[in-house]
Amino acid sequence: MAAVITSPTLSFSLNTIHKFNPKLTNIPKRHAVVKAMLTQKPLEELYNVKVERKVTPERLAELGVPKWSVWKTGKCKLPWDWQVDQLVYIEEGEVRVVPEGSKKYLQFVAGDLVRYPKWFEADLWFNGPYQERYSFRAYGDDF
Repeated sequence: MAAVITSPTLSFSLNTIHKFNPKLTNIPKRHAVVKAMLTQKPLEELYNVKVERKVTPERLAELGVPKWSVWKTGKCKLPWDWQVDQLVYIEEGEVRVVPEGSKKYLQFVAGDLVRYPKWFEADLWFNGPYQERYSFRAYGDDF
């Protein structure tokens, strides 16, 4: 499930535009407001978190996932920051990832392959048993 964030509508007065660019004085004042469109971006795109859903066994073998380290936890909340890129394959459970300063969250479940970018900060919420395999990645490594 991808969360969506929106930015507010922007409007500009033509009087303000005339102050900064006198050459635009030939524009009638009845066309005084210009509105920008709402932009909606998935949180994954906004925070540069990459995800592959329902990863095939062939893809897991290609990446060497069975050789990665294992990490487990139960129901808890953890503040986390990534010092390097990290590739995670979720084997069991689900996690809600709340980026620092956001009220929205990204949600990943068993079968997802997630790449968290370096310097990303978030709170991780686990509602029950959770297990992942993880691998740290150098900048530029393919996903």
